[in-house]
Amino acid sequence: MTDDERAIRDLVDTWMSASKAGDTEKVLSLMTDDVVFTVPGQEPFGKAAFAAASAAQQGMQIEGTSDIVELQVLGEWAFIRNYIEIAVTPPGTTQAVRRAGYTLTLLRKDANGRWLLARDANLVTAKA
Repeated sequence: MTDDERAIRDLVDTWMSASKAGDTEKVLSLMTDDVVFTVPGQEPFGKAAFAAASAAQQGMQIEGTSDIVELQVLGEWAFIRNYIEIAVTPPGTTQAVRRAGYTLTLLRKDANGRWLLARDANLVTAKA
């Protein structure tokens, strides 16, 4: 495994653990300023909308797993195909909403050599 591949895997692990901890600032630090998210049923959105949605989800418990199926580094860009499973439990409830599916993520290396999430197509849907 190359240093770039290890750094990208670490980014995904950090994203998952920061999401579980409710550390929105940490998650935001893993994105480029011009990040674009694409999810079913919504117009693509950026970092500010992601931050606002995260703020609205304060107090939710998030558990999840990530399995990188494919990782390719192409110079200053990289992509991953990732299978994720997420369980979100709203405050005051015990019933988690479960979602699972694939994401296709483009990452870009910044001027400091850090990999950051730049584009994300999330195909996660409800799981029975």
